[in-house]
Parts: sequence; structure tokens; C-alpha cells
Amino acid sequence: MPRSLEIETSSFPIAGTFTISRGSKTTAEVVTCVLKDGGVTGWGECVPYRRYGETIESVTAQIEATRPLLEGGLELGDLAQAMPPGAARNAVDCALWDLAAKRSGKSVAASLGLQNPHPLTTAFTISLGEPEFMADQARKNADRALLKVKVGTADDESRILAVRGGAPESTIILDANEGWTEENLARHLQIAAKAGVALVEQPLPAGRDEILAEIERPILVCADESVHHTGDLASLRDRYDAINIKLDKTGGLTEALAMKLEAQRLGFKIMLGCMVGTSLAMAPAVLLAQDADFVDLDGPLLLARDRQPGLRYAASLVWPPERDLWG
Repeated sequence: MPRSLEIETSSFPIAGTFTISRGSKTTAEVVTCVLKDGGVTGWGECVPYRRYGETIESVTAQIEATRPLLEGGLELGDLAQAMPPGAARNAVDCALWDLAAKRSGKSVAASLGLQNPHPLTTAFTISLGEPEFMADQARKNADRALLKVKVGTADDESRILAVRGGAPESTIILDANEGWTEENLARHLQIAAKAGVALVEQPLPAGRDEILAEIERPILVCADESVHHTGDLASLRDRYDAINIKLDKTGGLTEALAMKLEAQRLGFKIMLGCMVGTSLAMAPAVLLAQDADFVDLDGPLLLARDRQPGLRYAASLVWPPERDLWG
């Protein structure tokens, strides 16, 4: 039986509202690539992101345009020439990895040289809101080892201090989602440093972050919107200390592996991040994150319901995927 492609779209409700500096949402809209070949099925999920010009419709159309190649037997080594980086290629790439593992009987973890992948400490995200709300969320999650706090307003001092007061023992990373400015950058970094924050993600808009090379950085500064694939890394060495690798940006596990190796060679700290998606989207990233400096793979924890079977989460830990989920 020849290989076949199915494209599924799904909506998963978020538990409450997920808010960043660019807006809020109450559902996670995902696209799933399903490849069937020789009696086995490979799965890959992506989350289209409007910040990068992606929609459910555009991502679905991208995958559909590749149908003749995929059903004709396209393999991983040729995918980068067939599709550009982004969410659509991520879904296809991860489906091909899963399919190859199931056809060969060799797990993705084994293919990556991971003999005993272990549970990881993942961040838990606190949405942007008024300081009192954020302090309350921090108190409710103060037993978590790592909190990721959404900021990105003109005056985040009260929010940073409120969260630190609510979770005095947790490691805190901030994510400004491009929401700070050259005028308030230095002040916010100093406030974060005094509050014992470990890292801040993407304080300035991508393409307007040159000042980061000129000022003192009292804490680690991590690129997110400014970095998508391996080719972006060299130009960021003077302004960022870390990079956030997301499979929906790189276009899948294949490019993410190459990007991680080159980033480590260049001296960047590594964060493995995610969009708000299900366990299927997180599964490949958990394997890639085995030696990452920061792990932010809490997407399923933000949902009212996840796929079944899903990843195992307990407190701040996330376990590697079982093979009935992916890989």
C-alpha cells in the first residue's frame, strides 16, 4: 500500500486565558500531519503562529502542497529542500521521524544516541496581568522549581517584584515577547537582576535589538523571535547569551538538532521552548532538551485537556515520551 497523507486540524481549550504582551487567547489551534506507510503511522503536530504570518489555513495549504512528494516517498534528508522553515515543516518533519522509528523498530531516542533519556525540570508559565493577579499565580505555583513569567509592558517593575514575592524560592525567567524599549531596557534588566531573575527572553523587537550589544547585561538575555534557524546564529553572538529553540520555528527536529549543535559551538546557552500545544508537539522537544540549560515545555499543562495518551507531568518534571505517543 502506498504512503498516504492526512492533515488534521484541532482546537484544544486553554485552562483560563493565556496572555502575553501581544494579546490573549483561550484555545490552542493545532495542525497534525499523519503519514501512513506499510501498516504504520507517523504523527507530527505544529502550532501556527500569527506573529510569523502563519494561520491554520496557510499551514494546512503548505502541507497539502507537499502531498505529491510525501506520498511519493519523500524522506527526511530531502525535506529541507521541499519546504521552508516554520510550523508546516515541523509537523511533516516530526511525522517522518515518528514514521521512520516505527518502521525500523528503533526509537528516535536511540537514533539520537540517548540510551536513557531522563525526566526534565520544565518551566511553568504565568500569564501577563496586573501585579496582584501575577503574585497570586506565583503563590499558587511557588512549589515549582522554575517559573516563566510573561512581561512586556512599559513598567514591569511591580510585576517582577510581585512574582518574586509570591515565589521566593523558584528560579524565574522572564519573557518580554519584544515588549520592552530602548528607553526602559536597562532599568528592567537591573530590576530583574536585583530580583534574582535567571534570564530574560526577547526584551526588544526582532530586528531592533542592536543596543543589546552596547549595554551591560546583568543577567542572561535569550533570543526568541530574533532566532529561527541555524543561519541566524552568527549575527546574534554580540547581543544574546542564549537562544530559544522551538521546533515550530526551526521547521522540525532535524533543523533543531543542527541548530543546537552550532549554538553550543558558538557558546550560547540553550533553552528548549514551545508554543501552546499538546503532548504530541512537546514529545520531540523533550528528547532534544536532554542537556539544555533551560526547558520550557509546559504547553500541555496550560490546556484544559490534552491528547491521550500524553506526556507524563508531575510537579515540575516532564518525562520522555512513551512510544505509543511519539518516537
